[in-house]
Amino acid sequence: MNRRAFVVVAILNFVAGAGWTQEQPKRYRLGIISAGNPRSTAFYVALEARLRELGWIDGKNLTVDFAAGSSPDQLSAIAARMVQHRVDVIVTVGPESTLKAASEATRTVPIVNVALNYDPVEKGYVTSLARPGRNITGIFLRNLEVGPKQLEFLLQAVPGAHRVGVLWTESSADQIPPLDAEASRLRLRLEKVKLAPPYDLERTFASLKAQQIDAVLAVGDPIVYRERARIAKAGLERKLAVAGGHWGAEAGFLMGFGPDLNGTLRIGADYVDRIFRGARVSEMPIEQPTKFELVINLKTAKALGLNIPQSLLMRADEVVQ
Repeated sequence: MNRRAFVVVAILNFVAGAGWTQEQPKRYRLGIISAGNPRSTAFYVALEARLRELGWIDGKNLTVDFAAGSSPDQLSAIAARMVQHRVDVIVTVGPESTLKAASEATRTVPIVNVALNYDPVEKGYVTSLARPGRNITGIFLRNLEVGPKQLEFLLQAVPGAHRVGVLWTESSADQIPPLDAEASRLRLRLEKVKLAPPYDLERTFASLKAQQIDAVLAVGDPIVYRERARIAKAGLERKLAVAGGHWGAEAGFLMGFGPDLNGTLRIGADYVDRIFRGARVSEMPIEQPTKFELVINLKTAKALGLNIPQSLLMRADEVVQ
C-alpha cells in the first residue's frame, strides 16, 4: 500500500470510528434522594427492578446516584450535588424534606416524587394533581386517611383496648390530628410518643407497658419503616399488639394496612421511564394508589394470645401464617 492509500484508509477509519462514537446511546443519570433508608430497602430494590424491566440498566445505559440523608442540611447538600452533576431525573421518596430539598435545588430537572406523609398541593409544590404545572410529578399517598383506618382495624383485633400508644416522628406530625379525631370517635385515649435518636425502642415499649397501654400504632414514617423489625420485636416482648403500614405485618406487626410501597415505587419507575423517553413532566398527572390492602400476621396474634375475629380475617387481603 502506497503512502497516499494508507492516509486515505486511516482517514476513513477515523471518520467511521467517530460516527460510531456519536451513535452510542445516551447514558441517563438518575438521582434518588432517600430520607435515611438505604438502597437495599425493599421498595428501592423494587424501583430499580422495574427500571431494568423497562430496559434501563445501571452501568449500561443508566447511572444511578443514590444518596440518603437524615437532616434538612444533608438532603439539601445531596440535591445540590445531584443538580451540579447534571442528573436527568431526581426521585424523592418519603417525607416532605426530600422534595423540599430537590425543589429548592432546581426548577428545571424533572422530579418524580413519592409523597408519603403530606399533600404536595396543600404544601404548594404543585398547582394540582391533574396538572402539576412545574418540574414535579409522581405519586401521592394519603397517609392522613390511612392512619384512622389502621386504628379502626387495631381496635377490632384488640376489642378491649382503651389506650393506644402512637409512635411518630417530626416527619409524620401531619398524621396526628386525623388520629386524634378518630380516637375521639372510637372513644380511645392516645398516648403519643415522638421517637428521637438514638431510638431506644426497648425503653419506649417498657414505658408504654408501664402506662398500661393496650396496643400500639406505628404511623407511616421513614424512621418507623426503617426500625419496623425492632418495633415488632419490642412489641412481642412486651405483649403489645402493633399495627402500621402494609409492610408492618411481614416485619412482625400484628397487622398492616395501606398501599404496597414496593408496587408504588414501581409506578415511580414508570414515570422515570416516560421522562427518559421524552414526556413533559409538567403535563404528567400525579397519581394516587387505588388499592389498599389489609395484612394480618396470625403468628404474631398467636404469640400475643389474640384470637382475630373471623369478620376481620375475611376482610384481610393477605394472612401471614
